[in-house]
Amino acid sequence: MAGHTDNDIVIDAPLDLVWRMTNDVADWPNLFSEYASAEVLERDGDTVLFRLTMHPDEEGRVWSWVSRRTSDPRTRTADAERVETGPFAYMKIHWEYAEEPGGGVRMRWVQDFHMKPGAPATDETMTDHLNRNTKVQMALIKEKVEAAARALAA
Repeated sequence: MAGHTDNDIVIDAPLDLVWRMTNDVADWPNLFSEYASAEVLERDGDTVLFRLTMHPDEEGRVWSWVSRRTSDPRTRTADAERVETGPFAYMKIHWEYAEEPGGGVRMRWVQDFHMKPGAPATDETMTDHLNRNTKVQMALIKEKVEAAARALAA
């Protein structure tokens, strides 16, 4: 069995702003509440290799990993995969951005993963965790991008 999540949110901001802010990996610690740092290790066109480090968890552990993310400005999609997988056998995430007919941008994240044997979570418990946390992070991103859109419009 593998884990799978599929979450989306509508952000009331121009597509170019949503795209630019959410694809600025180096600035993710200002966009997400869970990341203490984001270090860009390498860039090759629309592909970025980067290290994310989280804030300490409840037990004081600090999780860090390297991922590779390729964004496609033409299709407004991005695909990322953990290079250093940690407790995951694999972890992939697909981002989609689409303008909504009534205004705003629907940002969607589809995550597919499998936990290693002996990992601190099963596929099922990680799916539950990611579904809860994704909603929190998406709401925070929505708030920050919409605030930036209002500031630009003023």
